[in-house]
Amino acid sequence: MTAPRITVVGSVNLDFVASGRTLPAPGETVTGATLARHPGGKGANQALAARRLGAEVSLIGRVGGDSMADEALALLRGDGVDLASCRADGGHPTGVALIAVSAEGENQIVVCPGANMAVTPADLPPRIDGALIAQLELPIETVAAAAERTSGLIVLNLAPAAEVPQSLLDRADVIVVNEPEAAFYGEALRRSGGLVALTLGARGAELWRAGERIAVATPPRVQVVDTTGAGDAFVGALAVALLEDQPHDRALAFACAAGALAASRAGAQPSLPTRAEVEAVLTRS
Repeated sequence: MTAPRITVVGSVNLDFVASGRTLPAPGETVTGATLARHPGGKGANQALAARRLGAEVSLIGRVGGDSMADEALALLRGDGVDLASCRADGGHPTGVALIAVSAEGENQIVVCPGANMAVTPADLPPRIDGALIAQLELPIETVAAAAERTSGLIVLNLAPAAEVPQSLLDRADVIVVNEPEAAFYGEALRRSGGLVALTLGARGAELWRAGERIAVATPPRVQVVDTTGAGDAFVGALAVALLEDQPHDRALAFACAAGALAASRAGAQPSLPTRAEVEAVLTRS
């Protein structure tokens, strides 16, 4: 089978992850956490997820002209993601995410986008061949331009939730949202006309079209360590599965397995599973 070709237009961050017993309430300070640094950013995470699952992937984005840039790109480079269109921008810092993770694996995230918000339509090629994966951690006009220039399957992760034109939703073949995001977009999802994948955390995921549920999947049971990156693993896996023409129910199960495996490990990109790991989990299920 020929490997799917995917272009990801998205963010690149360096994650600073504090893992502790509990998450702070507003105004509260908690101590005793441990600190780790991992490459992250929704765009980079989804690019690496798709690459580890067998796709040929290129990433369009920006990092800063600082010492964090190489660290943020290290795993992408090591796994063979094409970074020719990921520019270094001396006028902005590399994007940073500040992440607190509890002992139960729940997280709180604050993102400082830096160079990500300097990605403009001028950074895009006139035509994007193959499939596109995009999120909302770049300027909306850049995401919309990428969708307009794409000839193949368009997978749009509407995260973080933001106001977007209905025309962008209409261009998407597949929209991925979690429950809060689905509530934010409401009826606009039904009007989009494409597939809508609704992620439900430990309860799995559903696939909808025009208000009708067409597939349901539950994830394998895992010990949750860190949910950071689990949604991105789901997005990358769903895109790969649909491009391979897997039936909807199998594609959804494939994506749920990838997300569950990512949640069972620490860090966003370090947690992303390989194709062999996902298939092994599905075989045991």
